[in-house]
Amino acid sequence: MKIKPNDRIVIIGGGFAGMQLVKTLKKAPVRVTLIDKQNFHSFQPLLYQVASARIEPASISFPFRKVFQGYKNFDFRMAEVDKIDTVQKVVFTNDGQVKYDHLVIATGCTTNFFGNDDLKRYTLPMKEMSEAIEIRNRVLLDFEHFANATAEEKERLMNLVIVGAGATGVELSGAFAELKNDILPKDYPKVDFSGMDIILLEGGPHTLGNMSEESKKHSQKYLEELGVRVKTNVILKSYDGNKAVLSNGEVIPCKNLIWSAGVSGNIIHGITASENIVRNRYVVDRYNRIKDSENIYALGDVAYMETPLYPKGHPQVANVAINQGKNLGENFVRSLNEKPLKSYEYKDLGMMATIGKNKAVVDLKHLKFQGFFAWVTWMFLHLMLILSVRNKLIIFINWAWAYITKDTSLRLIFSPKKVENDIPAENHQ
Repeated sequence: MKIKPNDRIVIIGGGFAGMQLVKTLKKAPVRVTLIDKQNFHSFQPLLYQVASARIEPASISFPFRKVFQGYKNFDFRMAEVDKIDTVQKVVFTNDGQVKYDHLVIATGCTTNFFGNDDLKRYTLPMKEMSEAIEIRNRVLLDFEHFANATAEEKERLMNLVIVGAGATGVELSGAFAELKNDILPKDYPKVDFSGMDIILLEGGPHTLGNMSEESKKHSQKYLEELGVRVKTNVILKSYDGNKAVLSNGEVIPCKNLIWSAGVSGNIIHGITASENIVRNRYVVDRYNRIKDSENIYALGDVAYMETPLYPKGHPQVANVAINQGKNLGENFVRSLNEKPLKSYEYKDLGMMATIGKNKAVVDLKHLKFQGFFAWVTWMFLHLMLILSVRNKLIIFINWAWAYITKDTSLRLIFSPKKVENDIPAENHQ
């Protein structure tokens, strides 16, 4: 790593890692270019609340140009990356080329369908804001059409299946269960929601399998109290958009199936040598430099770093991404000042998940707790991570209103306008 004044550092991806790196380099005498296919950063831990109509997308979306106003060394390019030429040091995008002196890949993860094209075609993933909005639209729109649906269609609509009982699956299940229990019956008084099932499928023996035994036990208990049907040690074998076939032979009619069972790193064409990749993550050293490269780095979910404490790589969580971004930025500054670099090691601050009102689980290093206090802790920490004071206030007001009234006023359906391409020639003026 050798950084010189006025070097151009190009960052691909504006997630937690990319954002932190830009912030850390704010006063450094380098040129920073951020490339992202969207013009905003989404706070992913709360995407499930957009999907379940609890908060609006704008509450957890932050335009890059707004966040980095006043950064004299910053430039943004809204573009999709096609490939990278590591010899010429050029990033090729759908909006032109970008040259770099140092390249940082912080592209995060995408949904992993494990090669199953039917799952990719028919299920609803939730890794991006657009996908969370699509889930909200689909579920709400289906109930608008419920009254005129056939008996067979109504049976499919009455089952919402969520695959994967990690934090995302558990939080989604709890949110939709509360939507079913507290809100939908008031919005649709002519529909009997007692027959509606929120079904959570998990291939392992427990919900929240990477947390403590107490959290596993309490999370499943909380879900069942909310009316969620939790099915463990079962795998989804197939789904065709109408029915889910499970490994135990059970068939569940359902129109909407949310897939949260796996993620895969976003690898870029041009840096895909097999010896540099483990489980679709770039192999990096303790300074996040990609193996066999001098000026290309990977951060966060797309980086695979082996350390004594984490011999199989770090967990793909926000804290790792944020701290790797900070450490790399500080090392760039150290290099500019010809100071020794600092290797990275993750300090596990714990894990947490919320299941519903007054229901959450928290695992800290020396303390584990559940229930109301865990729920308050979860809310406080997530609010503190929101970027702007305005958004913190909006989210807090929404949460407080929902807590008091057991209701929200955010159930808007936005469908993209259909464009008619085949207009008869005689209609053109």
